[in-house]
Amino acid sequence: MILAQLIKLQDYITRYEWDTYRYPSQYIRLKQDNWKKLYDRWLNPIEEPENSTLDDTDSSRISKLKSFLKKDAITSEEVEAEPEQVLPNTEAELKQYFLDQLFDFQLKWATSTVTERSIMHKKYRDDSLLKFFLQRFPDSYLLLYFPIFSIKKAPVDGEILLIGPLGIEIIYIAETEDEASFIAGEERTWTIQGEKESKKMLNPLIALKRTEQIVRSILRTKDIEFPVYKTVLSRTNLIINHYEPYQTRMIDKRSFEEWFQEKRSSSSPLKSSQLKAAGTLLTHCQTTSVKRPEWDEEAITFTFADDEKK
Repeated sequence: MILAQLIKLQDYITRYEWDTYRYPSQYIRLKQDNWKKLYDRWLNPIEEPENSTLDDTDSSRISKLKSFLKKDAITSEEVEAEPEQVLPNTEAELKQYFLDQLFDFQLKWATSTVTERSIMHKKYRDDSLLKFFLQRFPDSYLLLYFPIFSIKKAPVDGEILLIGPLGIEIIYIAETEDEASFIAGEERTWTIQGEKESKKMLNPLIALKRTEQIVRSILRTKDIEFPVYKTVLSRTNLIINHYEPYQTRMIDKRSFEEWFQEKRSSSSPLKSSQLKAAGTLLTHCQTTSVKRPEWDEEAITFTFADDEKK
């Protein structure tokens, strides 16, 4: 099951800030365990008598499963049977169901801890680009989604960072809804050429270079040598460039599938150098959060089936 990890969303607090070495591997283990449990449940549905009371064993098993499927964790005191969630009919639909449930879980890990939380904008729940990166890439990839860096106590917006086992890819998304083409130039602006009109846009390389400089300077603070790449990505449009930018890939709809499959076919596990780089970057990201009320700390642990409370 391919599911990348969201370790930073804008300037929201994230569990990965606590322990960048622990949570990525824990996420993989829990994801695999809960997929197996859900798949087994789908293959072997259990029919419970109406208005029945579960014994301790069944209650514990179903309670643990629902602690992942539901938005909030179910307490161990619950013993009364609740209406079973209706699972999809086909395996393909079940996988998408699992992906969507896990997407909600990831948003929780990326916007709150047990003691603090950030107020997440509701747009992220329907962000198709965010879902693309999280639901289509292996879990050995760590995603910082438009992080806000704190540089000399000043906030600086960053581009998308996709941290793989072999390097960091800084990605600028250049896409329009129509059939327009992006005409790349060496000047400060590019041209978006449509059928009837054209307009200017700021050269994406400017934003990419700014984020690259920030990333490299942060890594240098810990003497971390980890490759950094830059990519202008367009899944839907053409990018017409008459020169080859230095250390920058231009991926448009013609070359997207090759780039995409290259990422999906990666079999490299998480690496120590990758986690060290990710952790160092997180320490230089801005975080805006508030403390949870004491009564709320125990109620919302939003764990997977067997994730211990923190």
